[in-house]
Amino acid sequence: MSGSAEMGSGGCGAGGRDYPSDCQVTQGLRERSEARRPAGQRSYAWRANLERAAGIRLLLLDVDGVLTDSTIVYLPDGVETKGFSTRDGLGIRLLQEAGVEVGIITARRSEVVQRRAANLGISRLYQGAGAKREVYEQIIAELDLMPEQVAYMGDDWLDLPVMTRVGLAAAVADAAPEVRDIAHYVTASPGGRGAVREVCDLLIEAQGRHAELLKRYLDNDES
Repeated sequence: MSGSAEMGSGGCGAGGRDYPSDCQVTQGLRERSEARRPAGQRSYAWRANLERAAGIRLLLLDVDGVLTDSTIVYLPDGVETKGFSTRDGLGIRLLQEAGVEVGIITARRSEVVQRRAANLGISRLYQGAGAKREVYEQIIAELDLMPEQVAYMGDDWLDLPVMTRVGLAAAVADAAPEVRDIAHYVTASPGGRGAVREVCDLLIEAQGRHAELLKRYLDNDES
């Protein structure tokens, strides 16, 4: 492909004047396949990653663009605030109930992230982590885990050093093209809008805990 070719949606290079590129054809077929998929049926990517997801013991998450939609709001007093998805929160709690630990690695520092992590029972919170690979290697050494037992979810270039070293690399739907390209699994939802819940559900199903956890909630009579 010529280096001057324009980039289309999803990082596909533009084809010739009259014909789409191979990448565009592939993307179009994928979108048509998804459109024909019956409601409730899992995607091919989901099914293809079940075996990989079955051995995961730790899920590590980025914050901005993954747990949030990447928007940062500064209040008049200078305090930083972010918005989080309650669906993602429940997904994290369910995953923890299934025996998978959850941690957060973020390059920025924010008090609201500290509060969100505490609310979700996440004790492994690493803020100000400019070199995420070093933090990741420290964590797996402390927990005596192999890379294939770890999943990481990111959205941008800072996440690549970890994503290329874990057993399951997940990217949000609106992640940078380079991140989507190396991910084992790309969510249908964008960051901050249920993407984390989607990965939690994948891990829970892969480890055979979905029916058990669902029954626990169905049998719960508390309002």
